Amino acid sequence: MEFEIYRAKDMELIEGCRRNDRQAQKRLYDRYASKFYALCCRYIKDKMEAEDVWITAFTKTLNKIDQYTGEGNFEGWMRKIVVNESLSYLRKHKNMYLETDIEAADYEPDYQNLEAHLEAEDLMKMIEALPAGYRIVFNLYAIDGYSHKEIAEQLNISENTSKSQLSRARVALQKSLQNAEQDLLYKQKGYEPNR
Repeated sequence: MEFEIYRAKDMELIEGCRRNDRQAQKRLYDRYASKFYALCCRYIKDKMEAEDVWITAFTKTLNKIDQYTGEGNFEGWMRKIVVNESLSYLRKHKNMYLETDIEAADYEPDYQNLEAHLEAEDLMKMIEALPAGYRIVFNLYAIDGYSHKEIAEQLNISENTSKSQLSRARVALQKSLQNAEQDLLYKQKGYEPNR
């Protein structure tokens, strides 16, 4: 029942936007701004640039809103525009270099210990710190749910490159988690981390 109400509100806003109703456009913007700005920030480190990309994506959404047929989830349709705009920005600004070398992680971190002390924000900072190629593929695959085939098409790379970048991103995140675990253990024992 709740889903139907939410969908009806979206359709009402969509119809208003199709009529160029400024209030409907503002309400649509307000509904999705924080969610999709955060999505842009996952791909683009510079917050001002991420905001510009979000505004451009929102403008494209309004320009293409007649193409939304009402089938499927509107938020998913809009998300695709935002992700495509983020990737387009990265391609245009050559910020999408795919990395190749990283040392392997030797052991698994103690995830249960980390889970109790690590906040979602800390994990997002670790993802943000990844090299651009790793971060983009990781976001597309692990967070946004794209397949390796879709990622390859979006980024104009091979599926194997996508898989490799994801694997390397995971190794880099494991290493970051190991460092976080080590820092946590030092703090629990009353020492300052070596970093």
